[in-house]
Order: sequence, then structure tokens, then C-alpha cells
Amino acid sequence: MTNGEPQVVNQNPSTEQNHPPNRPARLKICHVITRLIIGGAQENTVLTCKGLIEHGHDVGLIAGPETGPEGSLWDDARSTGAELIRLDSMRRAVRPLLDLRAARELTAIFQRMKPDVVHTHSSKAGIIARWAAHRAGVPIIVHTIHGMSFNRTQSASTRFLYRTLERHAARWTTAFVTVADAMIDQAVAARIALRERFTTIRSGLRTDLFRADATERARHRNEWNISNDEIVVGTVARLFENKGYEEIIEAMQDAIRRDPRLRFVWVGDGPHREDCGRRLTQLGVLNRVRFIGLVPPNDIPSILNGFDILVHASRWEGLPRAVVQALLCEVPVVCFDNDGAPEVVKNGETGVLVTAGNIQELSNAIAHLASQPELRKQYAVQGRDRCLAEFDWRKMVGDVESLYHRCQSK
Repeated sequence: MTNGEPQVVNQNPSTEQNHPPNRPARLKICHVITRLIIGGAQENTVLTCKGLIEHGHDVGLIAGPETGPEGSLWDDARSTGAELIRLDSMRRAVRPLLDLRAARELTAIFQRMKPDVVHTHSSKAGIIARWAAHRAGVPIIVHTIHGMSFNRTQSASTRFLYRTLERHAARWTTAFVTVADAMIDQAVAARIALRERFTTIRSGLRTDLFRADATERARHRNEWNISNDEIVVGTVARLFENKGYEEIIEAMQDAIRRDPRLRFVWVGDGPHREDCGRRLTQLGVLNRVRFIGLVPPNDIPSILNGFDILVHASRWEGLPRAVVQALLCEVPVVCFDNDGAPEVVKNGETGVLVTAGNIQELSNAIAHLASQPELRKQYAVQGRDRCLAEFDWRKMVGDVESLYHRCQSK
């Protein structure tokens, strides 16, 4: 990067000769996301770019330079063959001068690239890049809501600000994609746009990588010094605010008292790791928790096989990706019932839904599922079948491509 100018990381070769027969015309598409950390929205975006290129389209991806303890997906993005642009001015925090610069730079990039479609992801990039695309005269502007930019964890003033910004950005938006029907309900209730402008497209993943594997189960439990008779309750999430670790910690004491076989394995890292460690020590349960830390995304399918139950207690989420991954590996789920979670965790069919924030219900659900091996198996098999049908990444790409062509034909 030179003097803060946008950096082209790699150039997408022409796909003109590779366009598959019997497909609609090739499009020039540019995706924009605030940062390429390891996370659900980012994995979704990278897979979408990969699939669209395989379908013969010309694809670019613009993101800010920030990563963090979550890890980076820049290498994965590079492997898609998309034209990558690292925009130094695109930062997660609100920084008015940099934000204005990002808007100007994005406008210039879109004027140069002349894309048929600009597709934005995440709150900051979604607002700035939609404005820039509108200024540059991009004919189709699509925005994916992976999780609402305003949510129950924020102050009233913050929610008001983001609602206002989202309503303005909606004026420049041709179509919205949501990863869950719940996001449509929330956006319509907030008067972002009319319901007919939204389409739910599930956040796809490489379903072929996720399956039950007894060998991997034995290997990981041996690494963790956990016997086959013990019950592993796993969590895959950043150690960050609103990810639910506080609720899980408070539920642990009672659950362990009711079932002493319980052991907890946490996959992820973040700024709250020390705080979690202190609270676990205060409650006398630190020895029950194994911190795995940050792992490459490709390691997650193997690690999930070491779990007997996945607990997902996030306070807000579009649709929890870790839940889908666990069910694909035939690991049943205990999950808070907020946002899009009930659309994948069917209570009494693929797992147990718990009233969001209810510590006693969370403890009860963990202890009950731990004591019912046949029920765990039943939920796991049903969950895998459901997720295979709905969450394959190639289905996602096909649905996104179809949306673009519907927008083009209007």
C-alpha cells in the first residue's frame, strides 16, 4: 500500500472464455465488506465470490485492512481469483474523516470498474459503499443483512442513529438479502423498506467438509484429556461481548452439580478471555473448561466431532453459523431463541431452544440433553438432514445469481 491509496491485491483474470453454456449473461460484480476477519459474514462473502467466478462472472472484492484476534480471511479471498482491493480508509469504528475518504475512494473505484452490481455486507461498508455506488451510477445495488446494525444490545441513541442511516441507505438499494426471515421482520418493523424488497438467502457453507467422524472424535478428546464417558459441551464463538459466554459461565455451576460428567471446550479468542478466566476461577469451575483459542476455519469440522453438545448463547445474531456447522457434524444444539436461531434449531427436533438470557433454562437444557444420549442422536440426525438441504454454499450462490438477474430484468 502506498500513501494510503487503495491496494489491488490480485487481479481477476478474464472469465469471458470460461463462462458456462446455458447460463445468463456474464455480470461484472463488486462485493464490499468492512473487514475480512474470520466470521460468518466474511466466510459467506468469500464463498459467494468464489461461486460467482465459477459461474463465469467477473468479480471484485473490496475490504478494509483490519483483522484482529479472530484471524484473517485474506488468503481465502485471494484463492477465489477475485480482484481484491484493500481499502485503507475502510475501518470498523466510526471515524468521520476516514469514512468520507472511503466514500470518495469507493466512488472513484466504481466509476473506474463500472460494475453491473455492487453487493455490500456489514454495517459500515453497507452504508458507505451503497452511497458511493449510487453516486457512481451503478445500476444494481444489493445489500446483505447478516445481522441487524441496530439491535437489543445497544443504547437507544445508537439504535436510532443506525436506523436512520439504514433508512437513508435503503433509498439507494435495489434489493436486500437477509440470512434469516427474522431479519426481514425486524427491518420491516423498523421501516427500512417494504417487505417485497427483501429476499432470504441462507448463508451457505462447504457442507461437504462437515460430517460425523469417530476417528476425529477420539483424536480430539484424547488431546483434551477427556474420556469417552464424559460429556463435552462445546462453544464456537469469539471471546467478545454479547457472544453469550457470561451466560454460559453462570449456567455451568448448576449444570455441573446435576451432571458431574460435564466438560466445556471453547473455540475462539478475543479481548474477553481474561475476564472469562477470572469469573471461572471465582466460581471454582476453571478446571472444567478447555480454551482451544483461535483455529483456522478448516479445522472447525474436525474439532466439532469432539463435542457431544454445542451451546450457542449469543445475545444477537442473524443466523448462527456455528449451529449449522455443529448439526452437519451430528452434534445437537442448545441455543438462545433470538433472531434467526429458531429457523435452524427446531425445538424438540434438532435441538433445544432456550429463552434468551435465561440462565436457569440454559442450565436445565444442558443437563437434560447431557443425560439423554438417544435424544442427542435423534436431534443430530434430523439437524444434519435439514442443514444439508438448506445451507449448501452452491445453493446460496445460485440464489444470489438469480436475484441479480431478476434485478437486471426489472
